[in-house]
Amino acid sequence: MTSFRLWQYLTTTFNKSSRSWAWEARVLQWLTLLWLIVGLIVLFSASYNVAQDSLGNGLYYFRTQIIWIGLGLIAFNLLVNLPLRYILNIAEVFVVFFLVLIIATLLPGLGTTAYGASRWLVIGPIGIQPSELMKPFLVLQSARIFGRWHHLAPVTRWGWLSVFAAVLICILLQPNLSTAALCGMVIWFIALASGLPLHYVGGAAAGGLLLATISVSFQGYQRRRLVTFLNPWRDPTGDGFQLIQSLLAIGSGGPFGVGFGMSQQKLFYLPIQYTDFIFAVFAEEFGFLGCFLLLSFLAVYATIGLRVAIRAKRRVYQLVAIGSVTLLIGQSLLNIGVATGALPTTGLPFPMLSYGGSSMIASLIFAALLIRVAREGREADVIPLQPTSR
Repeated sequence: MTSFRLWQYLTTTFNKSSRSWAWEARVLQWLTLLWLIVGLIVLFSASYNVAQDSLGNGLYYFRTQIIWIGLGLIAFNLLVNLPLRYILNIAEVFVVFFLVLIIATLLPGLGTTAYGASRWLVIGPIGIQPSELMKPFLVLQSARIFGRWHHLAPVTRWGWLSVFAAVLICILLQPNLSTAALCGMVIWFIALASGLPLHYVGGAAAGGLLLATISVSFQGYQRRRLVTFLNPWRDPTGDGFQLIQSLLAIGSGGPFGVGFGMSQQKLFYLPIQYTDFIFAVFAEEFGFLGCFLLLSFLAVYATIGLRVAIRAKRRVYQLVAIGSVTLLIGQSLLNIGVATGALPTTGLPFPMLSYGGSSMIASLIFAALLIRVAREGREADVIPLQPTSR
């Protein structure tokens, strides 16, 4: 019954009124719907057994994810119909608000610790991850600042650069190197795309590398992850266990997969199989062909998203689109890189596939921003009136 209500909500959200939109906006809307449906299918398979064993309800994660999708679609529907200039004007308020929440996760008694990191705030039955919810507004404010860089007073420039640095440092202190690195890279890409002088961009890259080096130096588990992913079989029952089980799942998929719901590694071999390593379950069940189709889907989504950025009439809007594509597609590729052993093990979820409310809402906000830029991308050029010569 819950699934039927979700489908009704989806069909009313993606309705006939979108026929007047630019074709890029319409295609992105339906690709986002397809992404959500595939995500629910994969999550159902990846989470059922562990939910049944630990909670006595195999549908727990699936049903909870549907609730988060419903909340995310409310934000999605609002943003795709709200002029982008209004969204940009409130971005700074949300950046400061979520920075306060990130700081709160570091305070004893407020933050909730799991897997060795304090990244969550629990309010009653609801747990949120402020660093995930920060991402869309960090992109919006970065686009707003770097898109108008040469028109801003020095105090405004350095003030917001300090805020961005504070966000990254606080996320590192949780500790959450992967999210901090991803947010830092997105800010850097937006600054680079804005045409900021290269000595600024190079200095920022050097500073980010220094922060990452300091974090790895003080966090022993981060050093072990960097070393282990090069040869996980050196410690097959310890730090290399997750990656080995992921590689076994992917390798077991073969050309066409073992079939939906038939993954063996998800049966209490592969850890956190419904979040960080959900791609391994997908690869085992749908094989090389399924992985090829998934990567092709991401390529199509990225291509249309970058087309939207190129066609945007305003620099700030271009940067919003670039940041949204970078987060949605870049984070997906990073998650795949971790599952396949191409990158060190991190805690980055797969957007719209992995279980998690904060990640789902942030992903749908990014999709909405991209569609909103596409909707406004065909504004008519304003041609100034020229005086008639006599």
